[in-house]
Amino acid sequence: MKKKLGLLLLVLTVLLTLVACGNNEENAEFQVAGDKKVVKIGYLPITHAAPLYMQTDKEYENYAIELVKFGSWPELMDALNTGKIDGASVLIQLAMKAKEQGIDLKAVALGHRDGNVLVGAPDIEKVEDLQGKSFAIPNKYSTHNILLYRMLQDAGLNYDDVDVVELPPAEMPAALAEGRIAGYVVAEPFGALSVALEKGKVLFQSEDIWPDSIDCGLVLRSAFIEEHKDIAKQFVTDYAAAGEQMNTSDKHAHDVVAKYIKVDEEVLDLSLNWISYNNLKIEADAYSILRDSLMEMGLSEEPPTYEEFVDATLMEQ
Repeated sequence: MKKKLGLLLLVLTVLLTLVACGNNEENAEFQVAGDKKVVKIGYLPITHAAPLYMQTDKEYENYAIELVKFGSWPELMDALNTGKIDGASVLIQLAMKAKEQGIDLKAVALGHRDGNVLVGAPDIEKVEDLQGKSFAIPNKYSTHNILLYRMLQDAGLNYDDVDVVELPPAEMPAALAEGRIAGYVVAEPFGALSVALEKGKVLFQSEDIWPDSIDCGLVLRSAFIEEHKDIAKQFVTDYAAAGEQMNTSDKHAHDVVAKYIKVDEEVLDLSLNWISYNNLKIEADAYSILRDSLMEMGLSEEPPTYEEFVDATLMEQ
């Protein structure tokens, strides 16, 4: 049985890695498909980008959407920062860091609500059991890192009491199963993968530690918004509508997401069950908490303010 589970885990991890590999390096100048403008949006194959997947399920009058897959956040951010794509579903902190460094980006919507799960090995009974052990995050500039920081803080532990390591998301389930790490927190469906295989268990849901936490967001280049304001507004409106459709949890929505994320149906169901795509507007209060957390952890000296970084007007009806 152990060999069977180990083989299944290996196969799933390889599949996820293959799905996440590769990117489109075509010239991403604003293109035209027939009489429609082509909006190029970068993404990683995770369930937090599901509204984008659903958005591709229909055609639009004024624009066509092209999703460009990347294998890592650095690759995606390089394409976004250099204008090879018009926008992206991305860890919001990475976009904030780029803004802080002079890249003119605007966050226009959330990618999702909730759905970040802190996973521990089966022998981890309480947070204190993590002391002296390795815990994985995808990037230090992430909500996942802040969630880990807060979980340890709530348990009376210091951040330095655990060995925090950065791992590619697709590697985390295997690392947990092999005992190389004692836990991890990352975008879905990688948490659900360990739980479904009974190689890990849920320690906390993100809302247990940080209600209304901001994680992945839809970010657009300011130049795209300024040059194509009407299309940008319609694109974001359609994006929000696609998020509402994801909340229906019907089979069609599941099937659309499954085209982009190649995992077992049980894993995808569990992952989507943890996530909400309701009301994807970025609220000022939630952003303020995120900004303060980055400064408290010493990850940023002066993150962009809400007014500098967020454009909430595109979601206004």
